[in-house]
Amino acid sequence: MPVKVGCRCRPLTLVSQTSSLTAKLSFFLTEVRGERGQCILSTPPKILFCDLRLDPGESKSYSYSEVLPTEGPPSFRGQSVKYVYKLTIGCQRVNSPITLLRVPLRVLVLTGLQDVHFPQDEAVAPSSPFLEEDESGKKDSWLAELAGERLMAATSCRSLHLYNISDGRGKVGTFGIFKSVYRLGEDVVGTLNLGEGTVACLQFSVSLQTEERVQPEYQRRRGTGVAPSVSHVTHARHQESCLHTARTSFSLPIPLCSTPGFCTAIVSLKWRLHFEFVTSREPGMVLLPPLEQPEPATWTGPEQVPVDTFSWDLPIKVLATSPTLASYAAPGPSTSSVTI
Repeated sequence: MPVKVGCRCRPLTLVSQTSSLTAKLSFFLTEVRGERGQCILSTPPKILFCDLRLDPGESKSYSYSEVLPTEGPPSFRGQSVKYVYKLTIGCQRVNSPITLLRVPLRVLVLTGLQDVHFPQDEAVAPSSPFLEEDESGKKDSWLAELAGERLMAATSCRSLHLYNISDGRGKVGTFGIFKSVYRLGEDVVGTLNLGEGTVACLQFSVSLQTEERVQPEYQRRRGTGVAPSVSHVTHARHQESCLHTARTSFSLPIPLCSTPGFCTAIVSLKWRLHFEFVTSREPGMVLLPPLEQPEPATWTGPEQVPVDTFSWDLPIKVLATSPTLASYAAPGPSTSSVTI
C-alpha cells in the first residue's frame, strides 16, 4: 500500500500566448487516472506495508506523516485557476487491479518562513521535558510555534489610518481603519465620518472582495478576443443610507473557508475593500426642511435628487490562520474507506 501527497493545478481552458510556454507547461485539462489538471507538487511515495496477510477478525494499523514543500501554493478554488491537494493511497490484492483512495486536504501557506534559520542550541527551541521528540520533531514543533508567533505579531499591530474621501466637487468624509493586516476569521472594522464633508452623501456600500488576477500569458481566450484576466468575488457587504448621518461604522467578517492572499507564476490573489458612494449634486441644506416657518406646515422631501456615484478601493492583506481554527469552517469526515 503506497501513499503520497500531491497538488494539482486545474486551469479552466487556460491557453498560453506563446507556443513555447504551451509546449513546456502543457496546462490543458487531461484525465489522469480520474484526475484533471497537471501535477505541480508531489511527495515521494511511501510504502505502508507489503505482503500483508490478515486472518478473519484480525486488524492492523499504520501511521503516515509527511512534510510538504514550503514552495507549494495554498489550496485555492478560484474563477479561473484551482489548486487542489489530495492524499492518495493505493491498495492492491493479488491478481486484482490497483484501487486508489483520494482524500482531499486543505493547505494553508504562511509566507516568509522559507529563509528561517533554526537555532543551533537545543535550549533555545521550545520543548517539553515530558515528551520524547526526535530531531525532526523538534524542528517541526519549533517551526509551528514560530509561524504562530509571526502570525499573531503581524495581525496584532494596531494603528489608526485615516483616509480623506473626495469627489470632484469636494470632501465627502473621512474613513478610519485601525489595521491593514488580518487573518482568516477576523472582522474588518472601519468607521466613516461624514460630518466634516462638504458634499452630501446619500448612500454608501462597502464590500470585502478578493481579486483574482491571471498572468497575461495564461489569459483565457474566447472567440477572437481575450477574456478579462481579473475577476472579483464578494465575501461580505454592508450598505447604508446615510443622509445627514455624522458618523457610522461597519464590520465585515473574513470567512474561515476563504483563501489568504498569495501569488504564483500563474495567478495572484489579493484582498480589498471596495467602496461605492452616492452623493447629491445639490447642497445639503436643500435636502432639509426650512428652519423657520411662520405657521405650521407639512414638509415633504424632494422626490428626485440629482446624484453622482463614484467608487474607491482600499487594499488590505489577509494571512492564514491556525489549521485547527480553519478546520471548524468546513468539518469533513474523519474516516475514509476503500474496498479491494
